[in-house]
Amino acid sequence: MSQISPDSAPVRTGDLGNLVTLTHLIYALHAFAVVTGVVGSATIIGSFVASLPSIVAVVLNYLKRGAVRGTWLESHFRWQIRTFWFALLWIVIALFLVLSFIGIPFALALVAGAGLWVIYRVARGWWNLLDRSGMPMPPPQP
Repeated sequence: MSQISPDSAPVRTGDLGNLVTLTHLIYALHAFAVVTGVVGSATIIGSFVASLPSIVAVVLNYLKRGAVRGTWLESHFRWQIRTFWFALLWIVIALFLVLSFIGIPFALALVAGAGLWVIYRVARGWWNLLDRSGMPMPPPQP
């Protein structure tokens, strides 16, 4: 993960410090969305996907993804982006389950489980960032 791919520019040490700070900011935005879901009237996962802080966070992920390519921070950006899109997928599946009367309990269980999953992903990612370690990443596709 510390290798630099041939098609990306090397990242200077000073730039990496700024990118670490940005990654902390992105985790903070996601965490704020989670806390809003916990203390507010929305669900955790609903607040995570539909709140402005989380949307800003994922936009920042996409805007700066090229800057972290080839560094250990790339795994954090991938982790954050995948957390957002999988959370959205769980919401869509829950909405389809709600369409049938018998699916409502499964939808509620899915929303609760996905909310806990989002909390875990934000907490684990931020914890690893504090330890300056990368997140697990699948091998790149050919």
